[in-house]
Amino acid sequence: MGILEQHRSGWLVVAVLIALGLTAGTFAAWWRLAERPAARQSARAVPGEDGRVVVEVLNATASVGLARAATRRLRDAGLDVVYYGSDAGERLDSTQVLVRRGDVEAGEKVQRALGVGSVRAAPDPGRLVDVSVRLGRDFAALGRNP
Repeated sequence: MGILEQHRSGWLVVAVLIALGLTAGTFAAWWRLAERPAARQSARAVPGEDGRVVVEVLNATASVGLARAATRRLRDAGLDVVYYGSDAGERLDSTQVLVRRGDVEAGEKVQRALGVGSVRAAPDPGRLVDVSVRLGRDFAALGRNP
């Protein structure tokens, strides 16, 4: 075997070893991920799964920061607030807890966590939340950390 033929076969061996190494590394990475599917899924909960109540909070008063305060309170109670902000509608004296989809029990859970409000069914499947909260001055009267 001449020197040129030895050189070519050497490169062939190196190429095969690299390919095998990459394949083995790829397989090992896949195996590590496949071992723990439950751990990966629980780290990224989807809103509304596992009986969680999905809520939007809207401030229907002139008080600044009220929706943020209510959001903190609801999240501390284990509710999934996916949006908070201002309500462009009329100003409210009393907080409204509007059940958009599902059972009224979800609205009652929100009302208990807030400590104020009246619950009523107001289906609106376009909202993509279980409950909409329109905060009134009664929540503002409780203070920032009721």
